[in-house]
Parts: sequence; structure tokens; C-alpha cells
Amino acid sequence: SGWRLAVSRPLATSSVCPMALVILCVDQPMPMTITAFLPTANRQPPTANRYHAAMTARSPHLPRESAIDRGSGLIRGARYVPSPNFDERPPGVQPDLIVVHGISLPPDEYGGPWIDGLFTNALPADAHPYFQQIDGLRVSSHILIRRDGECVQYVPLHLRAWHAGASCYEGRERCNDFSIGIELEGSDTVPYEPAQYRALAQLIVDACTTYETLSTSRLVGHSDIAPGRKTDPGPAFDWPRLRALLNALSPRAAAGL
Repeated sequence: SGWRLAVSRPLATSSVCPMALVILCVDQPMPMTITAFLPTANRQPPTANRYHAAMTARSPHLPRESAIDRGSGLIRGARYVPSPNFDERPPGVQPDLIVVHGISLPPDEYGGPWIDGLFTNALPADAHPYFQQIDGLRVSSHILIRRDGECVQYVPLHLRAWHAGASCYEGRERCNDFSIGIELEGSDTVPYEPAQYRALAQLIVDACTTYETLSTSRLVGHSDIAPGRKTDPGPAFDWPRLRALLNALSPRAAAGL
């Protein structure tokens, strides 16, 4: 067995750009893309929507396997930016809830490396006045779907990401223990992009296929589990649109399972 290492070009438009380290192990069926923040003087265009492109490459009429590798909890085709803000779920607990969030950094601004920086404890407090308010915050999410539909993963799905905070679902507190958190780059009052809905629907179907404890009927917004404290993904999020996409992709979703 052995390892091969390749370094890609910068992935974001910033003077502090993440570089992708593609690590290939001949014993593993899946390449892992790891992003680290490295300084560079070059500015490059944003990455393409690799997850959504990979998911829609095949005919929708043909069966397809989940893009999620259950052993590693990683999503094939997603950009992987490891966050230190995670831990193990409680013994015997499997994810059985999906929580949809909305995030933009700075608020109502899109693009740039700031969400990656927040979830990796590398957000420079002096880069924007708002960042001083959240300096020292230790949070993460399993996944971010950017405005163009690109999927970024921070925490393997079988582990506990720190996304929900104080929360309660059907009388169960500490939703981080039993949920998967998916962030959408956006704000409460600005419509989310069609590419985000497509990527989100496919990701939810894949997660429900990979983890039998998950169901499209157990799908909530952050505001649903932390009312009064959180408002995302906000009134701009079109739940009927997401449901229609889920029903089109999955017989289980159409049956309300």
C-alpha cells in the first residue's frame, strides 16, 4: 500500500486562500480532498459545483448509489475542510434528524473564505467589524452548500458537529447529539439559489439512503429547534420547493418516509 499526494491551485478569491491537498491511498476507494489555509498572492475564480455536477452526471432514470461513504462519513465530490469543532456522538446514538441552517459572513455578504475560517477557528477578527463580535466562537456544521451549489464538508456525518446549540426537538434536548447540520450560504430575507435547492435535496436523499435512521419526514430548520433564539433559514427558504424536489428524487420521500 502507499499514498500519493497532489496539491491543487488555490480555491477561493482571497489573499488567504485555501489550497486543496488531494490525498490518494491505493487501499481506499475514495480520494479525500483536504483544504488548508495558506497565503498566496494569486486570486482564482471560485470552484465549480463539483458535488452537484457529480450527482447529476447520470440519467435521473437510472438507479445511483449514495455519494456518501458510510465508513468515513464523507461525501464524494465535496470539498473537505476539516473542522476541529466536533466530538463523538453519545454511545449508541445515530443521526435521526436533519437541520437546515442559513449563514453568511459578513451578514448578507456571500463568497470568500470566511465561513471556512469560522468553522476552522481561523477567522481573523480584524478583517471585518462583525468578526469581532464572534471572535472565539467555536462552532461547526457537517456541510455547507454555497450559492452556486458547491458542497463543502467540515465534519464527517457520523460524528457530532457543533451547529445547533441550545435546542430541542420533540422533547429531546441537545439536538447536536442526534442530528446532521446543513448550512446554506444565504440570509433570512434573500431567496436561496436553485442550485442550492438541487444540491440540498440530493444530499438529503443520499443521507437518508446511507443512514437508515434518517428520514425526509424528520427535516427541520434551525428556527424550529431553537425558537426565539434562531431564525434561520428564514422566510426566504422555500420549503414546498424542497419537498417537491425530494418527492421527485426519492420514492421514500414521496411516501412521507
